Amino acid sequence: MNLRMALLGGGALAGLLLAACAPVRVQRPGTSEQLAAQTAREKLLGAQPNWGLQARFAASDGKHGGSGSLDWTQHGDHYEFTLRAPITGQSVRLDGGPDGAVLAGLAGGPLVGADASSVLNEAFGWRVPVADLAYWVRGLRAVGAAATLTFGADGLPATLDQDGWHVEYRDWYADRKPPLPRKVYASCQPYTVRVLVETWNAGP
Repeated sequence: MNLRMALLGGGALAGLLLAACAPVRVQRPGTSEQLAAQTAREKLLGAQPNWGLQARFAASDGKHGGSGSLDWTQHGDHYEFTLRAPITGQSVRLDGGPDGAVLAGLAGGPLVGADASSVLNEAFGWRVPVADLAYWVRGLRAVGAAATLTFGADGLPATLDQDGWHVEYRDWYADRKPPLPRKVYASCQPYTVRVLVETWNAGP
């Protein structure tokens, strides 16, 4: 089985991420205090150019889905992703930044594109807004576009709507300072991206 088929065929893990998750959190419009706290979080985390995470993920176009594990390392504008198929353990590595992206590990050789989103779309048929997701996965509003937030009873973001995508924060590592998301669901019909962060390498 090649890696493309292994990732696209990861139905068991995709089902786990899509079904065995906590209910949607309470959603309330933000108070002035919550919005001020969110702005402070964004300022603090935005000042940390180097971060990383280890996660499980599932992506779908409404008809076909794939899943696996993800190691994501960010150094300013440059990123390194390693995607692993859940059963075979095969992996691909995506490296890139403002000058383009390279996906290595495919059977046909490296795939080069303008950015991470276009390369993943060509390789696997996934529409993943990687540039925005780098903000959303940390519970931040992406720079350059209007966004709407709601908050949970804990004062942390419950949903974020931006660039045509709806992002739900199903769980947080609330004991971190500042808090960081644990379960992030992003959707723009028919596309969905689900991320379950197992380890954060960010902040103190």
